[in-house]
Amino acid sequence: QVQLVESGGGLVQPGGSLRLSCVASGSIFSIRTMGWYRQTPGEQRELVTNITRGGNANYADSVKGRFTISRDNAKNTVHLQMNSLKPEDTAVYYCSVYTNYGQYWGQGTQVTVSS
Repeated sequence: QVQLVESGGGLVQPGGSLRLSCVASGSIFSIRTMGWYRQTPGEQRELVTNITRGGNANYADSVKGRFTISRDNAKNTVHLQMNSLKPEDTAVYYCSVYTNYGQYWGQGTQVTVSS
């Protein structure tokens, strides 16, 4: 079992920045890929970005050049730096990890981009 706790969501104006963090605990030795998903009401949860244990990152086209994922394996944390935020980035953001035993999710943190 892996437990994930997210922090850093909130309300920000268009063009602003937010930094999300996620700390993993439990069977952390089994964690492979860490990432962030987001979901808006009535829509499917979508992958925003993920990063392998070795540091290889993937990004959704909609966030490339604006969002940056980083990972600290020693501290079992993953961060998402979000810059140049747009109203369409408004969503609940979920931290997720893939392990040897399956995929785990955090409870989510709300990000609202609005003036």
